[in-house]
Amino acid sequence: SKTTSSKTVNSAAVEPTTIEKMRGLRWAIASNAANTIFVQFTFFGSVFVLFLNHLGFNKTDIGFLLSFMPFAGLIALFIAPTVARFGYKRTFLTFYSLRKVATAFLLFTPLVLQRYGQQITFIYIGTITATFALFRAIAETGRFPWTQEYVPRTVQGKFTATNNVFATITGFIAVTVAGVVVERVAGLSGFMWLIGVGVVAGALSIWLMSHVPGGAPVVAAENEGKHHRDLTTALTDRNFLRYLAGAGLVVFTAGPLKSFVPLYMAEEVGLTVGNVVYLQSATLLASMLTSFLWGWAADRYGSKPIMLSGVTLSILMPVAWLLMPHHTSWSFPAALAIAFLQGISDMGWAIGSARLLYVGVVPPDKKADYMALYYAFVGVAGGISQLFGGRLLDLSQGISGSIFGFVLTPFVPLFLLGAVAPIGALLLLRRIKSDETLSMGQFVGIFYKGNPFLAVSSLLRYQFARDEDTTIQVTESLGRTHSILAVDELLDALQDPRFNVRLEAILAMARLQPDARISAALVQTLQGSTLALSVVAAWALGRIGDHRAILPLREGLASPYRTIRAQCARTLGTLRDRGSIPFLLEQFHDHDEKDVGLRMAYASSLGKMRVAEAVGEMLDFLAEATDRNIQFELALALARVVGDEGYFIWLERNVRTDSGTALSRAMSGLGKLAKTAAKEHVGLIDACADALAHGDIPRGMKMIAQLSDAIVEATTPTEKNQCLLKILRAYSAQVALMQKEEVDAYRLEYAILALHALNIHLGR
Repeated sequence: SKTTSSKTVNSAAVEPTTIEKMRGLRWAIASNAANTIFVQFTFFGSVFVLFLNHLGFNKTDIGFLLSFMPFAGLIALFIAPTVARFGYKRTFLTFYSLRKVATAFLLFTPLVLQRYGQQITFIYIGTITATFALFRAIAETGRFPWTQEYVPRTVQGKFTATNNVFATITGFIAVTVAGVVVERVAGLSGFMWLIGVGVVAGALSIWLMSHVPGGAPVVAAENEGKHHRDLTTALTDRNFLRYLAGAGLVVFTAGPLKSFVPLYMAEEVGLTVGNVVYLQSATLLASMLTSFLWGWAADRYGSKPIMLSGVTLSILMPVAWLLMPHHTSWSFPAALAIAFLQGISDMGWAIGSARLLYVGVVPPDKKADYMALYYAFVGVAGGISQLFGGRLLDLSQGISGSIFGFVLTPFVPLFLLGAVAPIGALLLLRRIKSDETLSMGQFVGIFYKGNPFLAVSSLLRYQFARDEDTTIQVTESLGRTHSILAVDELLDALQDPRFNVRLEAILAMARLQPDARISAALVQTLQGSTLALSVVAAWALGRIGDHRAILPLREGLASPYRTIRAQCARTLGTLRDRGSIPFLLEQFHDHDEKDVGLRMAYASSLGKMRVAEAVGEMLDFLAEATDRNIQFELALALARVVGDEGYFIWLERNVRTDSGTALSRAMSGLGKLAKTAAKEHVGLIDACADALAHGDIPRGMKMIAQLSDAIVEATTPTEKNQCLLKILRAYSAQVALMQKEEVDAYRLEYAILALHALNIHLGR
């Protein structure tokens, strides 16, 4: 329509290019790092909660003050159009600046407390907090759609991870400093120093953010008039509503836990104020160490499994807090370990949920209204959670004692809520339609298959490999991981312009478990023009064992190139594709085919599938064969038809070392079987074993032929034993031919095959 066209033109006019966006990301990361100092030293984190507690406010009062910030998010519903017209960037910078000014008034808290007392101080801090919350809400209304604009969708996960790493490093340092300050500086002075430094860092973050592109005012086309609200679309979007409900439950649970756990550690567990602050360092350290892994996994496997993994881990946190030791030397180490786990959980949720919101849930052309609803809803959930959490703690002050050895504290109801509510969030969030390539179970499973540690290190090495030798070595190591983590890199290596790298990629793929993308890539290579790689790809499909490759392999049987037809035939045998048997039989029986290697491939495949109809032709082929490898492979194919491949291989390996001794031992084994199955043959078997033991191979083979003839004569042919009897007759005929022609070199594969058949016959 004309209206839609006009809107598209106006949007395109203000949209920065991808190059401009990429240049602006470093400024955004630096700004967020500076803002982290402000966050940790002022209204967020344990410092502010401890500050309020130091002023003597009860938990209901603290929850009330903390609820201002999330509740203020409601304003987003009413100001989103105005923010869009004013400009997302301009709104953000203006009101982020004003919130720093509001924060600076906290520096006068000691003076207000001294002159007017605690009640007026509560009103004073409440006014500052409410003002800060209002300015923050207006700024955040602009930040969400601006962030969706200036971060390219293709690097959303990577940007979030990188941003979190730098913010976490800065936060780690800030929290450590804060712990030292509140531990060593008595009274309110330490808090005032931290707030002052935080305001300065906040001002720096605003200047850095001013260099990020995008966020220009949204100018409606002339025929559109004023900005049109479309909240109905968002409110009827089931995917978006599921996300809101799930995120709301997570926020409702996490808000009071993060706010009041520092007080739990100080009041119930017995940690010092400084140690309580240091717990944030463990959380930040875990966030920093896992940020890139979460971000990389989100970009590769989708947002949803990462988000759900974070929520699942969060269920363990309240349970761990309930079970941790109180007032012991182990309390602080246990708290550090739990805080570290919390950092892993928080980062998984933060990266997965943020990427899903920006990339999978919110349509870019409706970002203003969707983001306004999201921010308002999460704000309400967060505000209610702070009020509810603080009031719940005050109401449960009478809880004490122990049950079944577990210490009961006023925090138990809050922790129980924190363990149950995320389960509801999981049920909602798992139904969201998104871009994931794996379910959460599959995502978790990849870390239990293969070697994930070798996989991660190999992935990193692959990214930096440039010369051919190094790339080949790293590609080979990717295969040795046996991990699905390596799939994307191997697919990339298969596109490498260097032949040897592509070859190594195929060999590495053959070591992995069946995977649809790997099989598709190998099939594409099989059907390509590089014949050497096509043959190896056909082999790799058999090694992987993915039956989805059967149809392309059947098509490969019609290739104009014999090498490809041969390998496809072998692979179909490996995959036990009985549907290809008629074609393989037809081709194998074609005496016009003079290619020995191709006929051998057909025979091998038919042998693996134990096709009895091929035995006669295979014996004729064996009689004509002159190449030792072909002779023994044909004998093996025949052995497979009658069964017990392992016995044949054992005997063949021993014959290579000492033929007489090996054959003699095999005959002795037949003698033990004959004592119960065919006693009349025991004497002949013992004599044959003795001849072979003394190295008389010709006499021994002749006696094996005599035994074969006797068994054939005494056995009634049936459908089950016809192949076995054909082999024994063929052996006797071959021995007679060798004696007639007086050859010096006896074909031992016949003797091994005959003994294999006799072992099966007597062992039944």
